Amino acid sequence: MSQPQHVLAIDQGTTSTRCIAFEPSARAAAIARRALTQHYGDSGRVEHDPEEIWRDTEATVREVIGRCPGGAAGVAALGITNQRETVVVWERASGTPIHPAIVWQDRRTAAECARLRAEGAEALVRRRTGLLLDPYFSATKIAWILDHVLGARARAERGQLAFGTIDTFLLWRLTGGRVHATDVTNASRTLLYDIHAQGWDEELLRLLRVPRALLPEVRDSSEVYGTTLPSLFGRALPIAGIAGDQQAALIGQACFQPGMAKSTYGTGCFLLLNTGEVAVTSANRLLTTPAFRIGGRMAYALEGSIFVAGAAVKWLRDGLKVIETAALAARLPYDHGVYLVPAFVGLGAPHWEPNARALLCGLTLDTSGAHLARAALESVAYQTLDLTEAMQRDGAQRLDAIRIDGGMAANDWFCQFLADILQARVERPAELETTALGAAFLAGLATGVWPDLGSLSAHWSTVAVFEPAMNRAQRAALIAGWQQALARALHGAR
Repeated sequence: MSQPQHVLAIDQGTTSTRCIAFEPSARAAAIARRALTQHYGDSGRVEHDPEEIWRDTEATVREVIGRCPGGAAGVAALGITNQRETVVVWERASGTPIHPAIVWQDRRTAAECARLRAEGAEALVRRRTGLLLDPYFSATKIAWILDHVLGARARAERGQLAFGTIDTFLLWRLTGGRVHATDVTNASRTLLYDIHAQGWDEELLRLLRVPRALLPEVRDSSEVYGTTLPSLFGRALPIAGIAGDQQAALIGQACFQPGMAKSTYGTGCFLLLNTGEVAVTSANRLLTTPAFRIGGRMAYALEGSIFVAGAAVKWLRDGLKVIETAALAARLPYDHGVYLVPAFVGLGAPHWEPNARALLCGLTLDTSGAHLARAALESVAYQTLDLTEAMQRDGAQRLDAIRIDGGMAANDWFCQFLADILQARVERPAELETTALGAAFLAGLATGVWPDLGSLSAHWSTVAVFEPAMNRAQRAALIAGWQQALARALHGAR
């Protein structure tokens, strides 16, 4: 029998669960997808059902294996990439979650974060973790579950409960509870992990009231964590790579050298700039985060997090029932002066204003749904510009090129508008599934499918490049309008 060649990637995102099989050429060979139910509540609550996530993971992996030549015997390894910061707490004895997963978008702990900031705790958090005190991150979500599920805190302190981000929960289930671990990129998003000392921080654990007994072991992003239960997929498959979705996309885009950047346009938008072995501290409220750790060597990144990108288009479609497509919006002769500030769950970097709310301005009686759709697309480019300018203020060189991925990257009009607003070359890769590809790369590196980072870079190529073409005056006028709209949204939050 020939050597197993396919590498599977579980891509567990905010709105879907997918499995993709990649060939050694780094091209997708098979894909399966299940939509994920969103559960919304008061005070900005967003939850997922962990059992639905698990069922869909198991189903999509089986479906993809069934479409791979040789079935499970043709699979060399399995990687996991996941929505970051989302919290699951479960019983160690049974593996049963004690509460729905609290999603990264959830804002229920905003008051607790504000209290901690008022007490002066953010400087410590920033110094150790590279993050800010915001309900976006995991720790205050964990504490909320322990405080609101009867008996949970006492059980956690006795070691009867386990915490994990989605990667950890899936790893636990895939291995039948034999492995409770995560990788450094996911650990770093909890507010509990010292990214310099590279370990869980006891002072932060006390500050944020999270028992040490809950936490998983932290490992490299590329190594064999364990194997799946043979009964799940026909044979034991090595689980050999884990990374949070944005770091996985950085890897899938082959941004291995300092100064290289990628931006992912999915539910939110996340711009990561590789800073190499230097953990750059931002003076402009960007995040300092591990990019990956391979062979014990850490690479860091500066990150700008935008909470709403594609989610704004989804809101227009599903919430307001505006059915104009992006193609129709692109055919408009001009933007009509309409701006959308998509602060539906507050504003992320570089503002970090959880109390901001979405704002539409510039409406007239002849404003159409197409104008709203165009404003939603444009808002993502403007927010990306805000991030790149913040990175430049932190000392980064101006970006000449940016590699993009995610659902919105397939839209030519958006890519061109992004290039015009950023005044930078926008590069769309031949393989758009870069988040899943990053997880596959990590798993394949650990199991010999690909020998080194250089071999991964050799597989990256563009399918389209967009060069800036907008005149300077038009660009300046558009940006000025955005800045006025943004100022209104921020003013309303105070």
